[in-house]
Parts: sequence; structure tokens; C-alpha cells
Amino acid sequence: MVTEPASRPPLDLPGLDPRFSRVASVPGSGTDAGLTREWHYLDTGDELERLGVPIAGTVLAVHGNPTWSYYWRELLTQSVQAAEAGAESGAGAPAWRVIAVDQLDMGYSERTGIHRPLAQRVADLTAFTEALSLDGPVVSLGHDWGGVVSLGWAVNHAEQLTGVMLLNTAVHHETGKPIPAPLRLARARGMLAASTVRTPAFLETTLALTSEPLDPAVKDAYRAPYRTAARRGGIGGFVADIPVDAGHESFSELDRIATAVAKLDLPALMLWGPRDPIFSDYYLDDLIERLPHADVHRFEGAGHLVAEDAPYAESVLTWLGDNAVSLANPGSASPSPREAIALASAESDDSSFVPLWHNLDQRRDDTATAVIDMSTRGRRGAQQVSWRQLADRVSQLAAGLTSIGVRKGQRVSLLIPPGPTLTAVVYACFRIGAVVVVADAGLGVKGLTRAVRGSWPDFVIGEAPGLTAARTLGWPGVRISTARLPKVSAAALGVSYSLRDIITLGADTPLPVPPHAEDDAAILFTSGSTGPAKGVVYRHRQLSAMRDVLARHFEVTADTGLVTGFAPFALLGPALGTRSVTPEMDVSSPRTLTARAVAAAVEASGASMVFLSPAAILNVVATAGDLTPQDHSELERVRTFLSTGAPISAEMLTSVGALMPNATPHSPYGMTECLLVTDITLDGIRAVAGNADTGVCVGMPIGDNLIRVSALDSDGAATGTPSTEPGVLGEIIISAPHLKDHYDRLWLTDREAARETTIDTDAVAAVDSADVTDSPVATDAPAAPHARWHRTGDVGHLDDLGRLWVEGRLPHVIVTATGPIAPVGAEQDVEGVTAVRRAAVVGVGPHGLRQAVAVVETLPPTRNPGLASPELTSAVRESTTLPLVAVLTVPELPTDIRHNSKIDRSRLSLWAERLLAGGKPTAP
Repeated sequence: MVTEPASRPPLDLPGLDPRFSRVASVPGSGTDAGLTREWHYLDTGDELERLGVPIAGTVLAVHGNPTWSYYWRELLTQSVQAAEAGAESGAGAPAWRVIAVDQLDMGYSERTGIHRPLAQRVADLTAFTEALSLDGPVVSLGHDWGGVVSLGWAVNHAEQLTGVMLLNTAVHHETGKPIPAPLRLARARGMLAASTVRTPAFLETTLALTSEPLDPAVKDAYRAPYRTAARRGGIGGFVADIPVDAGHESFSELDRIATAVAKLDLPALMLWGPRDPIFSDYYLDDLIERLPHADVHRFEGAGHLVAEDAPYAESVLTWLGDNAVSLANPGSASPSPREAIALASAESDDSSFVPLWHNLDQRRDDTATAVIDMSTRGRRGAQQVSWRQLADRVSQLAAGLTSIGVRKGQRVSLLIPPGPTLTAVVYACFRIGAVVVVADAGLGVKGLTRAVRGSWPDFVIGEAPGLTAARTLGWPGVRISTARLPKVSAAALGVSYSLRDIITLGADTPLPVPPHAEDDAAILFTSGSTGPAKGVVYRHRQLSAMRDVLARHFEVTADTGLVTGFAPFALLGPALGTRSVTPEMDVSSPRTLTARAVAAAVEASGASMVFLSPAAILNVVATAGDLTPQDHSELERVRTFLSTGAPISAEMLTSVGALMPNATPHSPYGMTECLLVTDITLDGIRAVAGNADTGVCVGMPIGDNLIRVSALDSDGAATGTPSTEPGVLGEIIISAPHLKDHYDRLWLTDREAARETTIDTDAVAAVDSADVTDSPVATDAPAAPHARWHRTGDVGHLDDLGRLWVEGRLPHVIVTATGPIAPVGAEQDVEGVTAVRRAAVVGVGPHGLRQAVAVVETLPPTRNPGLASPELTSAVRESTTLPLVAVLTVPELPTDIRHNSKIDRSRLSLWAERLLAGGKPTAP
């Protein structure tokens, strides 16, 4: 390779401030001992000095292959802008100096012509920082193979290091596992030089790994240092240096770094692009095991070049600000990050904790029915499982899972429909401390794949269809089938065990110590109605608190019996100590539930409580004409009816009430993050009819739950101090003992959802304990105080009596020239028009100047979408005080992928804008 000295990049590269560019002469080390190497790097230090801003420390950023320091341009620019803004405001907060290097043979640094394995590159970076007399505190930042090099420097400089930050990278590769396909191809015989050096193929392929095509000028800036084959030698050298096995010269250095990383006890941040064909979630999972205290955020949709796909710079600066004290004063955090994790479980107060499997232990000798499976109806009758059978099966499965290596904290993804098998597996996992991962099949194959791969389970237990999808789509985890499969089928699906095998293997295996109240218990995925489904992490204490609030509020006893067509509550029967049954239906499609199936489930279980989703209710009411006199008689035994998942109208509740004449219909409000927040009965809904408040009244908080509202500002953002002031439109903020713990691997989302302003904490402390009822799980212990808050993303207001009114989702607020408008109130007005079946009010036009448009389903349905007739337009406009620029009709309003009752307003808004701009009048 021809050597070339370092140089500076062109002055006109987009986004790169030429004032940051530097060249330094650095004494060599290792192979370069006695030589001097020239490095190009970017540095904000002089700009911070010019601004007179105190420096908190240095971020040492290391690029990967085949990028260069240009990769970090946004971080350099934004860090200086933030420092400048602080200086102008007089805040004077310390700023972080950012140094982004071009590794030797890369970018605009010197072309050395010398082979540089991993150990040499770590030594190179040390020589560079010593030449700059870089002192602590230092936070390392790396991407791709630069992540490994940065961590190598980090573990060698404990006296300077105060934190580590990583974008897609890896420090370990399992022995025997093939390296990612793109790298195998690049390393193939005859391909390495051709694809990485002689041609720019490897470079061009990498630049295509973004969610959206890069701007041509940005792409050309990445190419700039690598115009000729002579300047691309470092690209080939990096690929050749991938340690594919223990015989590779860099394997021992990589192993040294990986081992040392697992001992780092400092703040850590990982920002990840899950659509990376090279550094997949497999490597993220390994890094999380080594750095379990790290803040992690997966930018769904982002790829390998995550810095080009996601707001990484803002995220880095936010994290540096959040951790300013501990980063500036290494060792000051007490307890340390790792100690904090250990203490959370070790110091858990379990004295008042009643675990979810409590009733299984208490009723181990009870032959009464615990769970009924209606899916077998018509073949051999509904399957009934007694408490004794269920308790035995849970213990057998718990022992068996322990015997094959399932440990506390490991994740088990469940692809099993509701029924006795799912119930037994879930409680077995709870008992041994494994974390169950439950994603609704209604997410579809694409959504399920995102959910499963995002949570990266260690084990997958499922029926054949789910395991087929797992194999086809490359889902991770050891696979276990619910039924014993033929050897050929098991091999084809990659199945290692069946549940029968698990039971046999665990015959002599003792159960481990039960998990603590503060240990993770479950990851439940949201519906995906406002973006990719999010994993919601619950700890054992929070799941038990959810059981308790349900039992107390609805007075559930051992004799109640529960029929549930709503997946999240299908598993709570054993925890509540009452028999439970899921009616015959396709759980991935709630609209498949019929009225006769509900009646059959009530008959089989003798249940007095029925729990259904709004989407299921639509078809139950629609099929009520099929009910026989015997069905009606069975439904008369129901005393409590619940519908949750989305607000439901009084008319629909009345229709269901007619089918269950002796039941009190309830419509609790909640979400995956907190399944029960408020509750209102049908009588309560009728009592507020004609009230001046707009939106859907969802009643009063249940138990110890608290609600505040953060007022919307003129830009539609929830910036107001959370309060209970009536009549204020804002984001709904909640607190409850059973509120989720956090989102899984979504640090930024979790941070925003828990964003604190001034909360009335005195009110929290003053909350009285909930009344203890005859619930089978109630205790005499007072309710635990809770001060964790969650921003729901819903908007609404409180009325004079403290009742909550929901008026839509925050992203659906229409920000007009006169202020923000929530859609639900106007939609209710429009739905009062005789010719309108359902309505959605959405905004069109630029933010801040949006105009309201009503999109309606008509009676009878229209065949062709488009502008409403003049008569309908007039009637709709007269129904509401909200000025509407247009009224549009559609055959059917689009709903989100899982909750068939939730209208997809974002999709409708885009459709309405296209139509009003002269687009073809196709269905939305």
C-alpha cells in the first residue's frame, strides 16, 4: 500500500463545520514504535474556549468501517450550538468537548501501508489521546468496529473513563455461529480485495444501509476520502481483521475487551438501529448482558448507519445532561450503576407481597375447576382443568424449564393461544422468575417479528404455526413446542423440546428460590396503534397490584367466575383465585367472537363476570339474533360486564346490557401501561348525558390511582404544570401501584413518558389505602405509596367532580391558528347527524395553521369516497361549533391494526390532504 500523509477534508461538505478540522502528529506505538503518524480529527474544543464555556469533559468518538469522522458531524454541531445557547442565556452550564478521530488508514488520516489488527488500533488510539494530553473525565463513543476500538481504549483507561456510549457494534461472537452474511460475502476468497479495495462496492453497500436514501451530497461526502483504491486499503484491512474464530489474530484482544466490558461499573448508553444486517439485536442482547445497567434505545426502522436514520445527537446530549453529576465526578454515584441493580432486588420488601401463583399453592388439593378451554368444544366437549391439575402442571413445567437452563431474568416468548396450556406455562415462568414475553397475534406477522426480535427472547414456546413463523422469519431463542412433533417436523422447525419433554426432564429437579417482588415478570406489547408496538415491562409487584385492584374494585371472589375475550385479562383467573374461561374465538381477531360463544362460556363456567374488548362487542351484538332461549337464560346469570381497550358508547353498552339484563355494565379506561385507571358504569354514562363537557367520560380513578392533566400550549404540546383543575384540555398523566415499570429497550420513550414537571407530591403521600374487601388476594397491609407518573399520550380534561373525559390522542390534536383542538368532542357532535354512522375529525394543512375536516361513514354506506353531498355537508357543519373546511365520505373508516374500534386518524389526515389537493378519490 502506498503511504500518504494526513490532510483536511474539503471545506464544502454538508453539515461539517471546517473550523472543527485538525491534523496532529502522533508518536507511534506497537508496530509503529519509533515512527510518527499523522491523524486527522474533528474537535470542538477551540469553539468552546471561544465561547468561554466551562468544559465538563471530553466525548471521544470513534467511527467504524467504511465511514470516517464525518459520521459524528451532527453531534459536534449540536454540542456547540447547545453551549452557545447556554452562554447567551447566562446559564453557564459546562459543555462536553467532542473529539472525533479518523482512524489511521481511514478518512483523512495517514495511509500507513501497515497491517493494523485490533490490538494495534487500540494502541493507536491510546497514542493519539496521549499526544493530545487528553485527561479525564472522558466518555467513549463508538460505532461499528469503532465501537470495539473505543471500548478497548475505555477498559485500558479506567482512571480517565467516566462513561461509555455505543451505536450498533459488537464485542463478542458465539463460537460456531456464522458471522453475518454481508461480511461472509465480503471476506470470501477472491472477494475481499475486489469488494473493499479495488472497487468501492463495500463502501457503496454500506451507504445504502439507511431507512431512507442519503442525500446525494452527504453520500458523496462519505466517499470523499476513499476516491481511489490506494485510499481504500483500510476498508479491506478492517474487514480482514474480523475475528471469525479463536484462531484469528484479533480474537484474543476482542475476548479481552469483551471480558473487561462486563466489569465496567459506569453509566452507559446504547443507541441501536434494529434493521442492521450486520450488527443485529443479537449483538445488542450480548452487550446488555455485559452492561445490564445501560440505558438502551432501539430506534425502530433505523438501520446500520443509525446516526443517519435517528436523532442520535440529541439523544447523546440529553443523556450527558441527565448523567452530568456522575459523569463529571467518577465514582461519586452511590450506589454504583451495577450496585443499584443488585440492590433493587436484594432489598425488595416482600413482606406484603402476595405473588401471582399464591392461589395455586393454596388450592393445590382443590378438585374444583380452575380453567376451561372452549377451543375443544365440538370434539370432546370443553376441557376442564382443576386447581389441583393446574398447580401440578405449573410445578412440573417450572421444574422442567429449570432443568433445561431457564433462569431468573431470561426471556420466554409465548406463541400460544389463551387456554390451560398458556396459563400453565405463564405461571411456571412466573414461579421461576423467567420473564414472559406476550405479543398479540393481532399485530400481524410484521408486527410480531418486530416485537419478538426487539425483546430478543432466550426461549420461544409455541404451537406449530407460531414456531413456523419463528423459523421462517429468524426469530431468536431455543424453540419448544406445546405438542410433541414428529422428528422430521421438529427438526424442520428447529424445535429442541416439547412441553412433554420438559415435564419428563424436570422430574427430579427442585424448584429455584421464587423471584422477588421487584424482579421483572412480563413484557406486554402495546397495540401499535400509534406507531410500532412497544414492550411494556412489569415487575412482579406491579402485576400483583393489578390483580388486587381488579379484585377489590369489582369484588371478585372464588365463586365469581370470569369469561374473558380480552387477552390481557385472560390469564388473571388463577391469580384472582376464580375459575376462568376464554370463549371459542380467534384471539387474533376479536370480531370472531359471537353472542352464542359468550353464552356457551358462561354456561360452561357458571361465571358471573364477562370481560370483552370493544371490537369483540361489535360482533357479539351483531350476532345476538342467533341466541336461543337457553342462551338468554345463561346470560341472565351475569352480574358484572366489563369492556376495556377503547372507550365504548352508551348505545353499545346498552345493547350488551340487553343481552345480560342482570349485569352492571362497566367501561374501565386503561392502556397496556396501566390496564385499569378509571371506571364508569352505564348509569354513570347516562348521568353525564347532556353535560357541557366534551369527549368520552371514563369516570373516576380506581383505588389508589391518581390523575393529573398537563395543559396544552398554543403549539399543542403538553407543557402545563400537571394539576386537577377542571376544564383544562391537556395530556392525561397517571400514577398507580400497578403502573408499568418501564418500556423495554426504549430509554428515550420511557424518559418522555415519565417526564416530570411540578407534580403535587403531597397529594400522593396523602392517598388513603383502598378498602379491603373479601377478595381472595386482599391483605390487611396498607397500599404502598407510589409516586411514579406516566404521560399517557391521551388528551382530555377533568370535570368539577374529578371525572376524567378523554378527547383523543395527543398526535391527533389539531393545532389551528387559534390554538389546539381535540377531535373527539366534534366527532360526537357529527355522529348525532341522522345520516352519519361514524365520524372522524382530522386536520389538514401546515402545523399551527391546520384546518378541521370531518370524514364520515354514512347510512346507507357510500360506495365512492369523496366530497359529501351539499345536504350532508350542511347538516354536519350545523351539528358542531367547530368550523369544518370540508366534509368527506368514505365506505368505511380505517381502523388500526389491532383495536378495530380505534379510528386511524393519522392515516385519514394524510388521505384527506391528498384528496383535497386534487388526488384520486380512492379509499383511505
